[in-house]
Formats: sequence, C-alpha cells, structure tokens
Amino acid sequence: MFGQRIILGNKSKDEAEKPFWISFADLMSALMVLFLLVMSVALLAVTKPVEAEKRKMEIAQLLDKIEQATKEFPGVTLDRERNVINFGNHASFKNREFNLDSSTVLDIRNIVSTVVLKYADDELGKKWFKRITVAGFTSKTGSYLYNLNLSLNRSQSVLCALLTDKPNMSNTLSKKELKQVRDLFFIGGYSFNDIKETEEESRRIELALEFYGIGEKHPQVSTIQSGNFGGCQITYSKDTH
Repeated sequence: MFGQRIILGNKSKDEAEKPFWISFADLMSALMVLFLLVMSVALLAVTKPVEAEKRKMEIAQLLDKIEQATKEFPGVTLDRERNVINFGNHASFKNREFNLDSSTVLDIRNIVSTVVLKYADDELGKKWFKRITVAGFTSKTGSYLYNLNLSLNRSQSVLCALLTDKPNMSNTLSKKELKQVRDLFFIGGYSFNDIKETEEESRRIELALEFYGIGEKHPQVSTIQSGNFGGCQITYSKDTH
C-alpha cells in the first residue's frame, strides 16, 4: 500500500506541445492588412480635397464663360455667390400677369441659347451641370398662395416660350437645344421671397444653376421622344392673372 506512487499532472506529450502564440506568417499577414487599411484611409483623406478643389476650379471656369456671355445682353447678370442668372428687364412681368409678349420670348430664347445651352453642351457643362431651375418671383402685393401660383405660372411661361412656337415666330431652338431644355430645366415658384427694391424688379425670372457633387452619378438619358413636347397648358386669360 505504501509502495504505490501517485503521479500528478500527467499530460500527454502532444497536449503539452500545442503552440500558444500565432505563427510569424499569420502575424505578418495581419500587419499587412492593417497597413493597407491605414493607407487606404490616408489616400482617401488626401484625394477628396484634391477632387473638391478641381471641381471648384472647373465650375469657376464654366461660370466665367457664362458670365462673359451675359455681357451680350445688358441687364442680364450672373450672381456667382448663388449661381443664379437674372434676366433683368428681359423677362419682367406686369402686376398680376404671367404672359410674355413676342419680343420677350425672343429675348428669352436668345439668352438661354447663348448664355446657358451653349456651355451646358461643352466638356465642363456635360460634366458638372445637374439641373437649371426656372424660378419665378412676384412682388409682395397679394396673398402668399395667390403669388405662389402666379410665380409658378411665370416659370412655366418661360418654358412655354422655349419649347413652343407661335405663328411667324423666329429664332426657334434646334432639336438638340429643345432636348437640352427638356432634360435640364425645372420650374419653381418662389412667391414673394427675395423681394427687390421695387415691385417691378421683384416680378422677375431667374435661372438657378445646380452642379453635380463629387462622385454623384448622372441620371440615365430620358427615353421620351425628343419631339414630344406638346403645347403650352397655361391659359392666358385676363380673368386668371
């Protein structure tokens, strides 16, 4: 009985030799993955400011061209802080009216074709132009909702001037220009926001230029037939404006 030996902690040889630390190769692989991750983040942080500066510079070049083109039309101005083209007296309205006479329609077509569509079709314009909002404004006379509807009708009148023809009307936009208007232009009513010094100046039209952001995808080209514009749906009645 006293001759029996008690052996404690008897472990197999294989169990004792199981490795505790990861292998050197696994460690190097993990460090490489971590390094690549850090480098990717660093490159992204460097690339974004460079792309942003390039975008800013190219849009400035595009606005330079547009601003130079506005000089052909006295009274038409470009607000570079807001990226807005103001038509001035080339597209002003009488009190409570939204219709445009033939001479104003010609002016609008000339301005849009020369100042906007020409440069929307060049390399920088195709790259950065996202949309152009035709913004109609009113004076503060009248109720908000009445003026909101009036400003929308004024915006729509501009698109009607661009997309529809009247008898004996010259300076029709080309098919390519008509498609540009359809794809780029939107309408917006701004009622009596941004009142000017006089009521006459407040009753106006502006084109708000919007540009793509970095990495923002361009939408697919519309599949609507180019000539399917229809007729203007505004009823020019003395009782409605």
